[in-house]
Amino acid sequence: MALTAEKVSQLEEITKKMRIDIIETLYKVQTGHPGGSLSAVEIMTTLYFNHMRVDCTTPGCPDRDRFIASKGHCAPVVYTTLACKGYFPEEELGSLRQLGCMLQGHPDMKRIPGVDLSTGSLGLGLSVGVGLASAAKLDKKDYNTYVLLGDGELQEGQNWEAFMAGAKYKLNNLIAIVDYNGVQLDGTVDDVMPLGNLRKKFEAFDWHVIECDGHDLVALDKAFTAAKQEAGMPSVIIAKTIKGKGVSFMEGKNTWHGKAIGKQEYETAIAELGGSI
Repeated sequence: MALTAEKVSQLEEITKKMRIDIIETLYKVQTGHPGGSLSAVEIMTTLYFNHMRVDCTTPGCPDRDRFIASKGHCAPVVYTTLACKGYFPEEELGSLRQLGCMLQGHPDMKRIPGVDLSTGSLGLGLSVGVGLASAAKLDKKDYNTYVLLGDGELQEGQNWEAFMAGAKYKLNNLIAIVDYNGVQLDGTVDDVMPLGNLRKKFEAFDWHVIECDGHDLVALDKAFTAAKQEAGMPSVIIAKTIKGKGVSFMEGKNTWHGKAIGKQEYETAIAELGGSI
């Protein structure tokens, strides 16, 4: 069913809140990764608030959909999403990356409700996703497994072994999402290690490929709907995004991959996002 105007409006309000919460959190703790978190806000919002079968009251339910943030450094957007969904109090966000806190710099499945895999080392998430999707098939469960990948992360070779395995076992319950913002820690993806034509690469690996604007909630909704309806192969959504989306001085800048936010920068960012100080 297509998104109604009312639902789109609700999702837009969530994305606005999430961006403000991310900036508020990272300014308070003076550490963390803003760029890749801001680029994935609409992806996470669409997944958790309109597609994934999850319930914060039963985070370990065996029939839930699974989510893996393979680009684990985007923990701020993961934590903000989980807090908005009620997995833990939003006040907990202010303890990000503090000694002994629950919310460390990368997601920890043993400490954080709603986290299905501890991640951080890039290139591993899709392989575990293949395992989870295979387990669902063997157990005759109907849950889907979603894996969020960074485009720079695709430079890691293990991803491509996982793409081969996903196709071999016809894991139509496995959906990968590439946060295709074109920028990584040290520069643009094209400068560091070009990926070439991703659509053709994924098609050559026998995956169902969907391309969309990763900041368009309606387009993302259609993409996830189409991926879930695919009956014969795994799907990958190439979501074209902007690193640092929503904050003008961060957009498209590799320097904001992981950088502390100063007072003036914080005030400018909050104003641009429509928040108040």
